[in-house]
Amino acid sequence: MSDHATSYTAGADDAGASVAEVAARLLGDAGRVAVARGGAWLGGRRARGDERLRPGDALELRRPPGGAYADVVLGPADILFEDAWLLAVAKRAGWYVGATPWDAVGNVLAALGRWLAAREGEAPPLHLAHQLDRDTSGVLLVSRHPAANAPLQAAFAEGRVAKRYLALCAGAPPPAGEIRTGHGRAAGGLWRVYPADEVGRELPAGGGRVRLAHTSFRTLRYLQDAALVEAEPRTGRTHQIRLHLAHLGHPLLGDARYGGPPAYAGLALPGHLLHAAALGLDHPVTQARLELECAPPERFRRALALG
Repeated sequence: MSDHATSYTAGADDAGASVAEVAARLLGDAGRVAVARGGAWLGGRRARGDERLRPGDALELRRPPGGAYADVVLGPADILFEDAWLLAVAKRAGWYVGATPWDAVGNVLAALGRWLAAREGEAPPLHLAHQLDRDTSGVLLVSRHPAANAPLQAAFAEGRVAKRYLALCAGAPPPAGEIRTGHGRAAGGLWRVYPADEVGRELPAGGGRVRLAHTSFRTLRYLQDAALVEAEPRTGRTHQIRLHLAHLGHPLLGDARYGGPPAYAGLALPGHLLHAAALGLDHPVTQARLELECAPPERFRRALALG
């Protein structure tokens, strides 16, 4: 048991009881909420509240770290682009893009489905074209038609999507540069940078291989003990920009995981300041050129103004 997960093995007295009933008995209202949000797991899979338990079943109730669920509500103002095949959303910092182990409801994909269902009577099949971290804001592209899925995934995998990010980082990075490193998991499972000459090396304990991570960057503006950087990831590795700027000694403001300061000029930062400002790609169905842009959010602009 941890502060956000409760494990329970069903006994003989639980035979025939529902997941919702047992969750409520174990955790009260917190158990009921966990089930309603999709945080109940039975035998390693997400479970419905009306499923019945058998003796020996392994039930796990997962709740959000820190205790607060995300409430994501989308509307027309959040849509940057829409046609029959694609949707581009202005993702906000603090939003998960997809389901987490403790919450299948409070994420962009689920909220987008609810909004479309309310507007159209049913939601189309939605698929994320790429990922953005919880605290990264900006352009998020979603397919809404199966015909777009394969060509869109191929465009991202083959590096045919131009991605431009804005980052507020600590210190004074060089005016411009290229960062090429290895990328993979550390022994504890966290992502880390490896020397470039280790690309291709097999990592222990099933960690996969060290892969190339390549980012181009230029400094747009020097601030007081910080800088505004434009970063273009040439590969699409997890936490790539965050890791590369930290590797240079200039972690993102608010990026506690990789050594960034928790506040800037008296402004507390609950998350890192990274913004997906633009995506450029050929439409996966029509082949028309798409240039999708999103302005930085208020918290980003406020920190920039303080510099």
